Amino acid sequence: MNTSSQWSAVLCDDDSLWIDAADAVLRRAGVRVVGRTASTARALQLVEDERPDLLVTELKPQNGEIDSLTLIRHARKAVSWLRPIVLSRRDDPFSIDTALRAGAAVFVTKGAHPDDLAAAVRQIFGQSLFFADSWRGEQAAPRRENGLESAGLTRRELEILKLVAEGNSNAQMAKTLWVTEQTVKFHLSNTYRKLGVSNRTEASRQAQLHGLLGSVWTAA
Repeated sequence: MNTSSQWSAVLCDDDSLWIDAADAVLRRAGVRVVGRTASTARALQLVEDERPDLLVTELKPQNGEIDSLTLIRHARKAVSWLRPIVLSRRDDPFSIDTALRAGAAVFVTKGAHPDDLAAAVRQIFGQSLFFADSWRGEQAAPRRENGLESAGLTRRELEILKLVAEGNSNAQMAKTLWVTEQTVKFHLSNTYRKLGVSNRTEASRQAQLHGLLGSVWTAA
């Protein structure tokens, strides 16, 4: 993996305006764009040739070549340190969960502010937010709570869980944590999946039953 002054990225999007916007945002964030393409097959080749730190791709179906999820899987096999970022017009839990399960480290909607993409990049390399399961090793709570592991939740997810159990709305949580509502939705989706629940009520109940809230209170 490259040093902070040498982060690199490959971009894959068939919308020229979006690929230009993502390019500009990444460059301002100190990321060197080493390849741009509308083709998933070409993106995979660029990843194999350039071995970048980031792959930024939209969610594309299979249209005569590999789909975006297959691109992510193959790209991560080719470059072990690669952090895939998905840009999508969709923000439903299924799309988010599917992208994360394929290996995406970040899911950003195209309706989000451009600064959200820059923040996601900084947080990826700062090892603080937006991580999917395969990148959570250094973040997951290492100790047991009341005899149970904390379900693999990151510290931020535990904070979100505490706020959910207190009855806060997405908007209230975003304001409290100084993040966007999209970021809150991302963490909620991750938290629900890890706890095996589908809504706030079930998440709060699981948090209480498993003693997960105690670790939130002590998080520094």
